[in-house]
Parts: sequence; structure tokens; C-alpha cells
Amino acid sequence: MEKNNDLLIVENLTTTFNTERGKLKAVDGVSFNVKNGEILGIVGESGCGKSVTSQSIMRLYDEKKFAEFKGKILFKGESLFDIPLPKMRNYRGEKISMIFQDALSALNPVFTIGEQIREPLWIHHRMKKDAAKERAIELLTLVGIPDPSKRIDQYPHELSGGMRQRVMIAIALACSPELLIADEPTTALDVTIQAQIMDLIVELNKKLNMGVILITHDLAVVAETCNRVVVMYLGQIVEEATVTEIFDNPMHPYTKGLLQSIPRISDEKQERLFMIPGTVPLLSNVPHGCRFAERCKYAEEACRQNNQDLESCGGAGHKVRCWKAIKGIN
Repeated sequence: MEKNNDLLIVENLTTTFNTERGKLKAVDGVSFNVKNGEILGIVGESGCGKSVTSQSIMRLYDEKKFAEFKGKILFKGESLFDIPLPKMRNYRGEKISMIFQDALSALNPVFTIGEQIREPLWIHHRMKKDAAKERAIELLTLVGIPDPSKRIDQYPHELSGGMRQRVMIAIALACSPELLIADEPTTALDVTIQAQIMDLIVELNKKLNMGVILITHDLAVVAETCNRVVVMYLGQIVEEATVTEIFDNPMHPYTKGLLQSIPRISDEKQERLFMIPGTVPLLSNVPHGCRFAERCKYAEEACRQNNQDLESCGGAGHKVRCWKAIKGIN
């Protein structure tokens, strides 16, 4: 893996949860990198391990009882797994920030949005009250909140869904992080607000030169915003390439299915939206061979018996986990 100019390097990450049904491996051998100023998209259906991967980077799970991590996560060359848990607080919010899926659930309903924006400023920078308030107003202005000096004293329930999401972004940007993880930041928002939020993230990425990991199930959004794409299925990466390569030359059957699922206004013959048959298996019932085989129209018995490694194929940096795609059979 190329390591020049890498802000974040994830190598062979495995996240296992201890549950009543035993140990369940939610992320299995995931590797990728993020460069300074780059937007990396991670796509896949619900249950494919996208959010678990992002929260593993920030070590948000209880490592004493609930979660076990293996592999390496290097941030600017420093191993995050070697840092004592109390010191991870210095990274969360200051160097690596996260926008969670549901702003209404993520924001604390009993504190004003101003108090919630000021909290990371006080924790990481020991900023005084007046200075923190001024900075909070600047951040609300940056993310496009109208009349920020008034909004700063309001509670989350007093704001619209789009404004709450912008507040979440303001909190994530409070300490000018070098890496922003946006976990489906437009969930439950109407299409107009979705476009505004994505435009804002792209604008801030360029203005602040910060790396961004955009987690989504929407490849149409990825096409407009990302530089590279990682496609995940059931805890593993099944394809990785630049945005242009993914759209021009998709190789894995799962990636092809996701692309076919995108509505096309120009397609007059399309009566029904394409749907990948079946559902993502439970972690307690992971297939032995290729994890997508039971839903794949190209699958053969060899696919069900052996799980192909992720290998380089096609254009520069293009990798795929499908032996038929690698050999050009599909």
C-alpha cells in the first residue's frame, strides 16, 4: 500500500464483538488509506460494516468487555491502537472528528447548541467562555446557519433537520480536525438539504485541506464528491478504485448491482428500479466462500467454497475480490 502523503492508514483491521451468541466479526481484514485533502467514499448496504469501521478508527467501542480490535490504524504515522485509552480523547474531536448519522439523537436535548459547540473548544483548547462563544458563532456562520448569534442559544428541538445536521458539522469542525468522518451525514433529510450538506462538506474539504471519509449507501452522492471509493460487503472490501474507474469499469458483481440500483431519469424503458436479490446475511451466519455468492447471478460452486483475496486488477489502484472478474470471465 502506498504510504506517501497518507493521513490515515488502515491495515488488516478486524473488529470482533463479544455477544450472547458468541464472537461476531463485524469487520474482517479491511485495509485502505486516506490522503491529505482527499475524500474517500465507503459504500455498501446496511450491515456491511461501514459504520463499525469508522467507529473502530476512533475506538468508540468498549474494549474491555464488548469489542476486540486487531490490525493497524496509523494516523500521521502514529498507531492509534498503541495509545492508552485515556489519551485517545486528545485525538477525538481535535484531530479526528465524526459526523454521526442522526443529528437529533447525537445532539444532547438538554443543552443549547452553543454549549455543545463550545464543549470541545474548552476540553481541547481550554478556551475561555467569551472566546469560545465567538468561535461558536464563527462556526455556525461557516456552516451556513442564519442569524447565528440568536441560534446559538436555542436547543436542538428548535431547529430543522437540516440545521441540526449543520450544527453537527460545526461541532465536528470546532477544533479544525485533520480528518473528518461523515457517517451518512444526510440521513432522513430531503433531497434539497442533502445537496446543501454535501456541497458544504466538499467546500470545507477544499478550504481546510482536511481528509474526509464519506460513508454512504448512495453511489450517486459518491460520484459527485469523492476521489476514490471503497465498496464493502459483509465486513470486507470487495472493490476499491478511483471514482472514474468504479463508474466506467465496475468489476465486482456487487458493485455492478449497486450501480444498477441508481435511478436514471433518461432511461424511459426502466419500469421498475433494479434490486439486488436477497439481503445481507447476519454476522452469525457468514458464508464460507465468497460472501456475496448466494446473491450473485455469476456464482459457481468454486465461489461458494473459496473466498477470493482482494487483488489488483484493471486500472491503477483498482482492486477486486472476485476471481472471475480478475480472470475476465464475467
